[in-house]
Amino acid sequence: MKKKYLVAYVQMFYFLLTAIWPFIHLDSFLKITGPKTDIWLVKTVSLLILPYVFLILYVLKIRRSALVILVIILCSAGLAGIDLYYYIHDVIRWTYMIDFILEVTFIVYWIFIIRSVSQKKSFKI
Repeated sequence: MKKKYLVAYVQMFYFLLTAIWPFIHLDSFLKITGPKTDIWLVKTVSLLILPYVFLILYVLKIRRSALVILVIILCSAGLAGIDLYYYIHDVIRWTYMIDFILEVTFIVYWIFIIRSVSQKKSFKI
């Protein structure tokens, strides 16, 4: 594994953990993130994050695709935006700001990857 891709592997692990945690131990998930009224929605969002693990793996192992990286960036931007909006409006706990910081870090990282790879012209859409 190249050091250049360490953050991508961290994001992959983080998304995998986020996706499976509510299914493995819902009580601890709720203790950290706060009470929820719709557990089905928690589990739905968790499952919707799971495919991004495979998109990251695709970019790392198969093909450096600008389009796939854009999708990963949009996922992180969506999650970060939701975290910030609902934290500011006092709907979710401060622990979601940790996720916000991580998501912004992932966005910056992928922008760096796009720029560095596109300069080498090894990108395929």
